[in-house]
Order: sequence, then structure tokens, then C-alpha cells
Amino acid sequence: MEYQHDVEINGEDKYLNICKHNGLCKKEKDSKDDTDSNKLSHIEKAYTTILGELGEDVDREGLLRTPLRAAKAMQFFTKGYKETTQDILNDAIFDENHDEMVIVKDIDLFSLCEHHLVPFFGKVTIWAYLPNKKVVGLSKLARIVEIYSRRLQVQERLTKQIASAISEALEPAGVAVVIEAAHMCMVMRGVQKINASTVTSVMLGTFQDNPTTRKEFLDLTIRK
Repeated sequence: MEYQHDVEINGEDKYLNICKHNGLCKKEKDSKDDTDSNKLSHIEKAYTTILGELGEDVDREGLLRTPLRAAKAMQFFTKGYKETTQDILNDAIFDENHDEMVIVKDIDLFSLCEHHLVPFFGKVTIWAYLPNKKVVGLSKLARIVEIYSRRLQVQERLTKQIASAISEALEPAGVAVVIEAAHMCMVMRGVQKINASTVTSVMLGTFQDNPTTRKEFLDLTIRK
């Protein structure tokens, strides 16, 4: 009976500890929700000010909810600040006896130019990575692109960040990344050249150091 009594007490203590832990988790979640709500409210007010300064009537029917919609859209466009490669790759890297070139083409890219806050968009091709006995779920490569493109960016830095993230996560023999994109800051304003596109590339490891591997990469690029 004594033993049973101890078990019941210990069980109750464990239950109370779980409840206490869940209560703390709920408080943390509520606090995070409050913080996110406050940020959304501040962004909404900023858009209201912008529309007013542009000469719009922010009280007219068509604009009544525009600041809130714009605030939510901006949070989505920049959601990459809250994500890391570790979050998405933890359970998606596998040991595999494969050391030949892997190519993933034409991953859609949408980002915001940090200079004018207007979009640039195009395609990312992780033209090749050379696994060093480790491979990653292919959809995760697209997720890496999403993490870094959903931030305020310049194309040159974005290309390097994608290549570096793959290199750090997989430790491959080499990585090569190419981005081709159209920038609305060139199309809608400034020089207004609607057919202009920008191509950037980053090569790491053997793609940078080995002429034969680099040539294979360039041949595949030309045959795109």
C-alpha cells in the first residue's frame, strides 16, 4: 500500500509537471502571437500613412482593408527571416554511396529587391552538387531557395547564400548554382528595359578548382 501510495503521489507530481510545462508553452505561444500581432499592426499603420501621403483617401471603400492586406503580404514575402536551413534539413539528409553530379533545374524564384522593395523573379538552377556520400531530399533544395528568396535581397548575395547553405549542410565535393531573373526595378522604373535579365552564378569546391568538372558544368549549362 505504501508503494502504491508513493506511485500515486509521484504520478500526480508528474502530471502537475506536465500541466505546468504545457502552461509555460501556452504562455510562450501567446506571447509570440501577441508580438506577431503587434508587428502586423505597426506595418498596417505604416501602409496607411504611405497611402495617405500618396494622395489617396484611405477611408474609401476600395482601400479600407488594403493596409492590412499589404501588411500580411509583406510578412509573407519576408517570411524567410524566421526560417533556417537546419529547420528543414534535420531529417532529410541521407547516407548514400553516390558521388556523381546531381542537377535540379528551373526552381521558381520570387524575391524583393532591397533597394526599391519591388519584385525580381526567375529561375534557380542548382546545376550540380557532387555528393560526398550524403544526399538530400530534392524538395529540400527548393525549400532552401525559398528560405533565402523570401527576404529582402540582391541577386548576387542570394546566389551565394543558396550555394553556401547547400555546401554547409551536405559538405559535398562541390556546388554550382545559377540564377536568371528579371528585375522590376529595371522594367517598371529607371531604364524600363522589359527584356533585360540578370544571370548570376556561384561555384564552390571542385566546380571552382577542377577545370574538368567546371567544363562539364559549363557544357550542361549550354545544353539547357
